[in-house]
Amino acid sequence: MKSFRIALLTFMAFVLAAWVAPTEETAKQVIQKADDKLRGSSNKAEVSMEIIRPEWSRAMTMRTWSLGRQYSMVLILSPVKDKGTVSLKRKNELWNWMPSIERNIKISPSMMMQSWMGSDFTNDDLLKESSIVEDYEHSFDGSETIDGFDCHIIQLMPKPEAAVVWGKIKAWVSKKEYHQLKVEYYDEDGYLVNTMICSDVKQMDDRELPTKWEMIPAEKEGHKTVMIYNKMDFEIDVKESFFSIQNMKRVR
Repeated sequence: MKSFRIALLTFMAFVLAAWVAPTEETAKQVIQKADDKLRGSSNKAEVSMEIIRPEWSRAMTMRTWSLGRQYSMVLILSPVKDKGTVSLKRKNELWNWMPSIERNIKISPSMMMQSWMGSDFTNDDLLKESSIVEDYEHSFDGSETIDGFDCHIIQLMPKPEAAVVWGKIKAWVSKKEYHQLKVEYYDEDGYLVNTMICSDVKQMDDRELPTKWEMIPAEKEGHKTVMIYNKMDFEIDVKESFFSIQNMKRVR
C-alpha cells in the first residue's frame, strides 16, 4: 500500500510539473511570431525609401498593402518619373505595371534576386514570394543583445524542395517583444551578401515595431538603402479582388 501511495504521488508530481512548466518555444515559433507581428492578417503602410550610393542618393515614397502571405501590392507615389509604378504579388504570380510605357510585365522566378527599383532590396525582399516560416528549417544559434533587446540568433536553412533565393539566413529576434532587429543573407556558397539592420522601434497602430530598415550590401562600400515606415495600419478591410492586374492601373 505504501508503495502504491509513493507511485501515485510521483505520478501526480510529474503531471503537475508538466502542467505548470512553461513550454519552451521552438526557433520556428519565434520566427512565426515575429513574422505575424510584422504582417498581421492584413496591413497598409506609408513608406519612404532612400537609395544611397557614394556619388548620389535617390528618394522615393510608396504605399503598400498586403493580405496574408499570398497578396501584396506596392504603389510608388514619388518621384514624378516613377509615380504610378506598381508591383503586385498575387499567389504565385508577380507583376510590374509601368505607366510610362503602359505595360504590365510579369516577373519570372529567376528575377527574384534582382534589385527592386534600383535599391538594395530584391524583388523577393519586397514582394516576399518565399516564406521565412515555411520555406526554411530553423535552429537556435546563440543569443546577443541589440539596442538593449535580448535577442535569439536563429539560423534558417532552406528546405530541399523550397524555391528560395538565399542559401542561408541568420535572424536576430528579441526574446520578449519578437522584434526582428537584424538579418544576414548568405548565398549558396555561404558568403554574406546583405545585412539588414532594423531599428527605431515605434508604436504603429496596435503594436510596437522597428520602423527603420537599412539594407547594406557586404561587398559594395558606400551602398545602402534605408526604408522607413511612417505609418502602418493592421487588420484592414481589404479583399483578394483588390490585388488584381486590372487594379494596378487604378490604385491610388
